[in-house]
Amino acid sequence: MSDDRADRIAEFIEPLRVEPGSTVRLAEDFDPGFRAGIRKKKDGVELLRGGIEQLADYQRRLAAQDTYGVLLCLQALDAGGKDGTIRHVMSGVNPQGVRVVGFKVPSNEELDHDFLWRYARNLPARGEIGIFNRSHYEEVLVVRVHPDNLRRQKLPDTARGPGVWERRYREINDWERYLTDNGFRIVKIFLNLSKEEQRTRFLKRIDVPERNWKFSSADVRERAYWDDYQRAFSQMLSATSTPWAPWYVVPADHKWFARVCAAAVLVHTLMAIDPQYPQVSDETRRELAEVRKKLEAEAPPGANSKKAGKKTDRKANKKNGGKNSRKNGEGKQRKKQP
Repeated sequence: MSDDRADRIAEFIEPLRVEPGSTVRLAEDFDPGFRAGIRKKKDGVELLRGGIEQLADYQRRLAAQDTYGVLLCLQALDAGGKDGTIRHVMSGVNPQGVRVVGFKVPSNEELDHDFLWRYARNLPARGEIGIFNRSHYEEVLVVRVHPDNLRRQKLPDTARGPGVWERRYREINDWERYLTDNGFRIVKIFLNLSKEEQRTRFLKRIDVPERNWKFSSADVRERAYWDDYQRAFSQMLSATSTPWAPWYVVPADHKWFARVCAAAVLVHTLMAIDPQYPQVSDETRRELAEVRKKLEAEAPPGANSKKAGKKTDRKANKKNGGKNSRKNGEGKQRKKQP
């Protein structure tokens, strides 16, 4: 059953995967409105709910095993749905095992280091899922579209000359290979939004008062560079989709479908890791048995010493009409008599 489910997920996300070594022409190869034959949003919501449940289970096992870590890199143009994707897809997991990092304009301290430094110091630990809301790929996207950013990085002339982007692609690929070899899986998702859908979402941010805070005139100014970004994304996807860290281009015009796809890609990665709860030694089992005996011996009269947990105690109390609760100081609080 589990193998069948893994095969279905792999088949579902295969059209989204950028084949390593292929040349991507974003506008021609990937449709932002694609829905994989899922016509109704309610069907997508059901799929997302199932994905969230699987994700929660695998995340608990990942944390317990404490061997692998997962880094999810989310890239998109403005209004692409990164925040909503994170909020919905990760809604069922333990917050202690997930860390989201957003990268804004680099600080002076960050500019005093190599271009990967600020990303490396925010990587997840083993047992964690780390999410980069925008990622190290900004260094070959916005920095490429706006060359002034490259000049501010204090690089020597030799590092800013011809071939700088090809070199950065290679350095990123090598860095991700190093992380993968050390037990950290890289999941890379590009939320592919159409220009018309972006325009519509910007208008909603203006027209709906509760969304005004999301609007930035700088986002609209960036629309003037739409074609430049499309070329930069196409070249990035072509150069950095590797066997150890492939890119997935997720159609983003329908938010609910984008969230289903993101959950499926992440679950697929965790299923491949297949983390397991640690098996305790025979000595530890003997210690657990001794502790259990001691705890059972401490049970008050009438308590169910064979089962633990509040749920069991509540059921027993309900059968007894609440007598046990009152005996143990629970139930309704009584006023002190004068």
